[in-house]
Amino acid sequence: MTIREATEKLEEQTLSPYAQLSSKTKGRIVQEEKCDIRTEFQRDRDRIIHSKSFRRLKHKTQVFITPEGDHYRTRLTHTLEVAQIARTIARSLRLNEDLTEAIALGHDLGHTPFGHAGEDVLNEICPHGFKHYEQSLRVVEKLEGGKGINLTYEVKDGIVNHTGDHVAETLEGQIIKFADRIAYINHDIDDAIRGGVIKKDSIPSKCIKILGDTHGKRIDTMIKDIIYQSKDKPYVMMSPEVKEATDELRNFMFEHVYIGSSAKSEEEKAKNIIVELYQFFKKHPEKLPEQNKALLDEEDIDRIVCDYIAGMTDNYAIKKFCEIFVPKSWSL
Repeated sequence: MTIREATEKLEEQTLSPYAQLSSKTKGRIVQEEKCDIRTEFQRDRDRIIHSKSFRRLKHKTQVFITPEGDHYRTRLTHTLEVAQIARTIARSLRLNEDLTEAIALGHDLGHTPFGHAGEDVLNEICPHGFKHYEQSLRVVEKLEGGKGINLTYEVKDGIVNHTGDHVAETLEGQIIKFADRIAYINHDIDDAIRGGVIKKDSIPSKCIKILGDTHGKRIDTMIKDIIYQSKDKPYVMMSPEVKEATDELRNFMFEHVYIGSSAKSEEEKAKNIIVELYQFFKKHPEKLPEQNKALLDEEDIDRIVCDYIAGMTDNYAIKKFCEIFVPKSWSL
């Protein structure tokens, strides 16, 4: 028996009957020889961590564009916080922790530079529309490395269904929707207080009473509520009371931080960078990188330019904008 087979056997013996077993995966589009050491979901997690798309998340905006300070979240630190929260829930419910972690680490691979401002403007100007969760799937299926990274069905299902009204097929995938919301609501509050956008005593008193008066207490309350409400059940859920308080906290953040606050003061500049880059590369496809140009025979120009810009980091987008549109000083 290989180490992988022993791990799969252990899953069968110890995980919840509602867990997705590694040995029961629906598999990959391109079949591969199995690893002697790692399960299929462990391999997916490793492929995501070693991808260029994952590394670029460290220079992509979460909420604050180019903040002055080392402690504000980026898209990468958000992803790691989601993975930590999701693993805690999965382990407590005896679900497949490796599958949960893989989905968490891959859920935002398709996010744009400049956070949701980048997503919104690409959705406006690209005829195909743009949703970051769909782009995350496109990254792992096609764009990463020029051919995708051939992930298992369950990981891809969790990635594309981690937000909105979408529901993942596995409970591990369903956890990510909750973990994502828990992470961004709480760390965005932390960052907004640090940045002086809101004050701690402006958080709705009802939310504080139910969820807690500190960052740690709120996360602890939300996680424990999900665990106790979902234990030994074929679904993942929050209690009505905690869900209502969480939703109210999210609405508070939209009203005071996500829309129209000083945290968003640079967004119009960021959107303009993306618009100008999009128009330039659509007009001059010969300026695209070779990997993107190689797709011109099978994809239309809008799709290819959108892929290229969505993959940029904040810094790279600013750099390309300056190279193309900002004149350089001239000297003899």
